[in-house]
Amino acid sequence: MSSFRFPAGLMAGLFAFAVGIVPAGAQNYPVRQITVIVPFAAGGPTDVVARIVGDHMSKTLGQTLVIENMLGAGGTTASTRAMRAAPDGYTIIMGHMGTHAASVALYPNLAYKPDADFEAIGMAAGTPILILSKKDFAPKDLKEFVTYVKANEAKLNMAHAGVGSVSHVTGLLLNHLLGVKPTLIPFQGTGPAMNALIGGQVEYMTDQIVNAVPQVQGGTIKAYAIGTTERNPALPNVPTSKEAGLPDFQASAWNALFAPKGTPKAIIDKVNRDLQEVIDTPEMREKELALGYRFIGGSPQVLADHLKTEIAKWEDLARKGAFGAELKK
Repeated sequence: MSSFRFPAGLMAGLFAFAVGIVPAGAQNYPVRQITVIVPFAAGGPTDVVARIVGDHMSKTLGQTLVIENMLGAGGTTASTRAMRAAPDGYTIIMGHMGTHAASVALYPNLAYKPDADFEAIGMAAGTPILILSKKDFAPKDLKEFVTYVKANEAKLNMAHAGVGSVSHVTGLLLNHLLGVKPTLIPFQGTGPAMNALIGGQVEYMTDQIVNAVPQVQGGTIKAYAIGTTERNPALPNVPTSKEAGLPDFQASAWNALFAPKGTPKAIIDKVNRDLQEVIDTPEMREKELALGYRFIGGSPQVLADHLKTEIAKWEDLARKGAFGAELKK
């Protein structure tokens, strides 16, 4: 019985060609503009992060990063579209705590699995959460706020930017810690929710610091505490939740870049390197001080590990009843 063998030179050439396919593609990427899906309205914190990062990465990648705002279902509509996009590196999403972590607990029929249907690229930014109220709300500090809300929950309204949004899930966390069930008022985005708070149409809400700095500084709303272990340079006079008397309220949102499952590792690594390069610039550090963000970075694996921890955290809170009837929506 005879057997055929490829000539040694031909085999070596085929192997070199096969090995070189991905690096060559990655070396040429990108050759056209990249769409960055933002699952919320323009002007919100996720949109702001995407535009700041996208503007700088357009220069490092050599191609324009086009922001596509897509609303609906707490960001899950946009996330579903991103999951179904071609895994070629030309459609990525700026996801966040709600779309890629809390959504698993909030939506029993979620169309995607955040930790299985996406490739983690890298963490973009973290944004501390503030406990906020309308400017003429009676409580003077957080201890008075807790007492007042517990005594008057039936007649209080809490604003949020839609089921699954950061303001929604962190607001539910706050209510769970206080053991209260105020009326929840959903809005189509963080901007309208904040406008309602400024206008006194609702009594309180929780929100990311980037949305609140000008309003707190201008006195159009109150800030009782920030849900981190340290004060934030953007609002140095706002105490931490521990200092103010509610240490269990630890809440900090995050934004991160994800690509559809199957996007080549070489492309993921390239985008991650450019993201990290942008984050390490002095310009980004200046924006941190002005807006209250903390630009993070890190490897794809760091983000993947963080994602699993976050999903488990919100699922645990759901089992403890933090989301209540919201899980059925």
